[in-house]
Amino acid sequence: MAVSREPTVVGKYDMGDGEAMCPYRLVLEHVTSRWGVLVLIELLDRPYRFSELRRAIGRVSEKMLTQTLQTLERDGLVHRDAKPVIPPRVDYSLTDLGREAAEQVRGLAEWTQKRMAAVQEAREGYDARKAGAEQG
Repeated sequence: MAVSREPTVVGKYDMGDGEAMCPYRLVLEHVTSRWGVLVLIELLDRPYRFSELRRAIGRVSEKMLTQTLQTLERDGLVHRDAKPVIPPRVDYSLTDLGREAAEQVRGLAEWTQKRMAAVQEAREGYDARKAGAEQG
């Protein structure tokens, strides 16, 4: 008797096979990761060389930036253009798909900045209620 190896859809963004993640969720995680967001937004302005991009983003390790760029390149969002010159020159830019994703992410970032006061107010209210409940 043959056993089906088809994963069962458990939720909208998760597959029921334990290890493997839904492809949509993986891309969402890549695009909205801490460094992925910043890379996409920064590359909206113009192409960057690796060291320029690292300085523009700030506080990202060389290893993390490399991993982030490779992941976004694999997903078709970032284009890596290696020029055969000495010293080597590599430029990173957004693909059309990457530009589309970056515009969406930038919209979320702008909303976050604009609504930060309301978020802070909600946090303070939550913390006060939580502290009151722990004391009472």
